[in-house]
Amino acid sequence: MAKKLAYVSELQIERGKFKPVLPDILKKGASFVKPVKGKATQSVADQAELKEIFGNTYGLPEITFRKGSNEIVTGKTIKVGVVLSGGQAPGGHNVIAGLFDGLKEANERNVLIGYLGGPSGILENKYKTISEKMLRNYRNTGGFDFIQSGRTKIETPEQFSLTKKNLSDCKVDALVIVGGDDSNTNAAMISEYMKKENLDKCVVGVPKTIDGDLKNKYIEASFGFDTATKIYSELVGNICRDVNSARKYWHFVRLMGRSASHIALEVGFKTQPNIVLLGEEILANKMTLDEVVENLVGVIVKRSEAGKNFGVVLVPEGLIEFVDEMKELISNLNDVLVENADAIAEFPSVEDKKEFIFGKLPEKCSNLMRSLPSGIASQLMLDRDPHGNVHVSLIETEKLLVEMVQKKLSELKKLNKYEGKFSPITHFFGYEGRCGIPSNFDANYTYALGYNAAVLVLNRLTGYLSSVRNLVKPPNQWECGGIPLTMMMNIERRHGKEKPVIQKALVDLNGKPFKEFVKNRDKWAIEENYVFPGPVQYFGPSDITNMTTLTLQYEHSKTKS
Repeated sequence: MAKKLAYVSELQIERGKFKPVLPDILKKGASFVKPVKGKATQSVADQAELKEIFGNTYGLPEITFRKGSNEIVTGKTIKVGVVLSGGQAPGGHNVIAGLFDGLKEANERNVLIGYLGGPSGILENKYKTISEKMLRNYRNTGGFDFIQSGRTKIETPEQFSLTKKNLSDCKVDALVIVGGDDSNTNAAMISEYMKKENLDKCVVGVPKTIDGDLKNKYIEASFGFDTATKIYSELVGNICRDVNSARKYWHFVRLMGRSASHIALEVGFKTQPNIVLLGEEILANKMTLDEVVENLVGVIVKRSEAGKNFGVVLVPEGLIEFVDEMKELISNLNDVLVENADAIAEFPSVEDKKEFIFGKLPEKCSNLMRSLPSGIASQLMLDRDPHGNVHVSLIETEKLLVEMVQKKLSELKKLNKYEGKFSPITHFFGYEGRCGIPSNFDANYTYALGYNAAVLVLNRLTGYLSSVRNLVKPPNQWECGGIPLTMMMNIERRHGKEKPVIQKALVDLNGKPFKEFVKNRDKWAIEENYVFPGPVQYFGPSDITNMTTLTLQYEHSKTKS
């Protein structure tokens, strides 16, 4: 008889046996944790405007946890809804597992439901009641497929009203929103709405994004960043080994990361390629696209003179948004496309749309747009994200750079200033890292974030983001609590309007990680200091399986840069 096909891999079976380590403060459960309120907080910017928008939830105190008997959390049965919002990140299932276990430990009658397909599940009232049997095969796994995710935003009066109705009809006491900066901005808006409506509905966020840009003093890392950067580093390390073997190609690798360069920097640390471009540095130095290309050409020529017509370049996904002239172009494009959406839709061809848009842009931006390769110009113009902005993940920046580098090298050849060969190969690593089986760090971290969120909702602490920190220490020493969502907010322009959003955390050019990078990059540029980290490790020496990102290690190191 033929052997039945196995739909669960051997690794998945073994990962199912992994037992996440909880911080000591949470090990006995929510009934032995007391929340302690700190001082009132304020937003990182635009305090007056945000205080007016969030009249009921602005200025909440920071929450820390200490050991102590807390009978409040066991006295009443509650029903909690959880929703996964935005792009996937390794560890989402463990957030749900931690939340489920935290609620059940406090009171076995507590109920957890999962809204299906992201926030649209709330609006459509589509959910499933989560049981241990259902959850068992999803613990320590990648992906969001247990309840799926989505990018619907709850932002119109009708959507808020429907959310209120559906949560009330379903007798949901609390809502946990797992997402990035935009999703948690949505959490803040829903929390404020519920307070304004005098509804006792607790809303808590959980910090999720592989981009690494949802971070601050209290949120040291967003979950998924550790696993994703290890996956990308394996791929880039393989390319480094290949290029060092063949010695005849230049690989340009674009890495996911949206509007920050944290992924590129961390993968750079792990693999030590010849060039790592960081958008934040380009912005600070007010570099033009031409200057960025000149720097690339400088390294390529120098390596060629040493007989090395090969190398590896890391390009952050959102690079073009940091180039001053491109940033101005994108800003103007966003406004033109929003203000003229109906008129643009009437044109039959892409070329007609382009000509119309060129005419609406300021002359400087119009000229720049015309100078770009046709494909890139189309991507800038036509591909928009759910917020109405340029969809940077669809813009092939690495190909734009290659085309411009080829042009400059051709000019240098005519002047007899370059005799080498330039054979480029381009890559984009993004979706490969979003649903990987979580590393030990992310498996522990996400489980703790979910359990911590359970403690917050059981104590009716609305408008908070689950905070687990001291992450360079072993998991049992991690510190837990909550920080107000409004504390991380500022005002930004979206869809042509000023809106409250959680501020993105960019690479800090005064921080230790960047300074460590600066100390090494000149050596990486000319020498072959490539590192080949291999696959994400789950079994082996603990200093490998449990290590945190180098970014975190540098940020928490005691030595001066």
